[in-house]
Amino acid sequence: MRRTRVRRVTALGSAGTMIAATLIAGALAAPAASAHGDRDLGRDQVRGQEREQIGASIAAARAKKAGIDWKDCPADWGLAKPIQCGWVTVPLDYAKPFGKTIELAVDRIGHTGTPEERQGALVYNPGGPGGSGLRFPARVTSKNPLWVKTSKAYDFVGFDPRGVGHSAPISCIDPQEFVKAPKLDPVPDSEADKRAQRKLAAEYADGCAERSGEMLPHMTTPNTARDLDVIRAALGEEKLNFLGVSYGTYLGAVYGTLFPDHVRRLVADSVVNPSREKIWYQANLDQDVAFQMRWDDWTSWVAKNDAAFHLGTTRAAVEERWRELRAAAKKNPIGGVVGPAELIGFFQGAPYYDSRWVPVARVWSQYAAGNTQALVDAAGPDMTDIAGNASSENGNAVYTAVECADAKWPRDWRTWDRDNTRLHRDYPFLTWSNAWMNLPCSTWKSKQHTPVEVKTRKGLPPVLIVQADRDAATPYAGALELHKRFKGSRLIVEKGAGSHGVTGAVNPCVNDRVDTYLLTGKVDSKNVTCAPRATPKP
Repeated sequence: MRRTRVRRVTALGSAGTMIAATLIAGALAAPAASAHGDRDLGRDQVRGQEREQIGASIAAARAKKAGIDWKDCPADWGLAKPIQCGWVTVPLDYAKPFGKTIELAVDRIGHTGTPEERQGALVYNPGGPGGSGLRFPARVTSKNPLWVKTSKAYDFVGFDPRGVGHSAPISCIDPQEFVKAPKLDPVPDSEADKRAQRKLAAEYADGCAERSGEMLPHMTTPNTARDLDVIRAALGEEKLNFLGVSYGTYLGAVYGTLFPDHVRRLVADSVVNPSREKIWYQANLDQDVAFQMRWDDWTSWVAKNDAAFHLGTTRAAVEERWRELRAAAKKNPIGGVVGPAELIGFFQGAPYYDSRWVPVARVWSQYAAGNTQALVDAAGPDMTDIAGNASSENGNAVYTAVECADAKWPRDWRTWDRDNTRLHRDYPFLTWSNAWMNLPCSTWKSKQHTPVEVKTRKGLPPVLIVQADRDAATPYAGALELHKRFKGSRLIVEKGAGSHGVTGAVNPCVNDRVDTYLLTGKVDSKNVTCAPRATPKP
């Protein structure tokens, strides 16, 4: 069951008008109303963003009154009892809080402890942008040991952000066309190859405008942060408890800037660099460097475990096997569907997550031993998975829409060509693939905004930041930057580790401190360095 309609709010009558007038007056006096005001923005931008903050106050008051009508989740959502689902209505455009609205899908599972132990709701975002948080309550039903203590105190709440999944989903291309393979080799051999990729990126941007044009101007992180505050109000919570991973850390950082006095607990795990100068063009270039570092970590590990994988006894030898594999797939796509692009899509799982080290190496080893089908099954598309393909296309559409709308991107191709050509020389694993994924932003049809200046504002409590220092997807410098900007925050570093998403893995040094923070609000007197979790074994 999907709710994709966009509807208009009916007139509120005299009582509603009075509430709105009161909220407007209050919002103008509140610190959050001027959260955007700074010298880097024009007067019209500041006024527009102040109107959006006022609109968020109006929407939150409306949501607090309405609450959430919790029911069993739709059967096709895959969320079994006792998880419950509901909807929260938010403005499409917060500058027009009485205009068009969209509905956000939310779900929850109640706390497992006594009434006296309950501390409210813990809301989760897994990243993306474009990720769904609806699986979060399943951490309780699956009896995940990492979350037993926290789930005694908190209801676990997930949601689909605007544009994602069941929340007015957007699309840029037919899903079956999106997953069709093999795609062009991301690494160009000629100017003609670059022109072909540029054409595809421009067509994708056009497709987004054609299929989702009404939503695109409003697909921003600040708007999702405002949605988060409306969800908080609909839950009946005075303050927000939030766990954000990856992009979810940027969402949390923006929320903490816009609504500092609405924060109770905020955990930022695997941090996107919140600097305006990084969002989003430079952040992706930084990611290319970090991915190469972690790719090198993995290929070194594969070489050390040659007895299990038989792919080379040195990192150089494993790298040579990788180049041979790419070249073979480019000449003759494996199984007709796995070319270099599909290989990168599969193999990048290893530098992303330690949990993928063994599975990726095993599939590669099986292929090297003659089992072609193992690689086709792992890296090729499943054209029969209609729902899964639609979800993948939607996730990519939201990723593109949010990053393109959040900030202004270079419009001149020569800038992209110069920067990525230079990076590729030393960091070849992901550079060009990443460039083509983001290139639609260079021809984006909708407005591109100025990012929020993330900073500490009055009322913000201590924030807990957790980071592996060799993370590929969100480089370590991002955690240091957020720590610097959020005064009083504490940083837990998993040193010598690189898996993306630290709070979801077993490391007592990290897990115990996250529990303590969520349960008591206490942080260490100074930053903490933890040893890495155990290295995967074949």
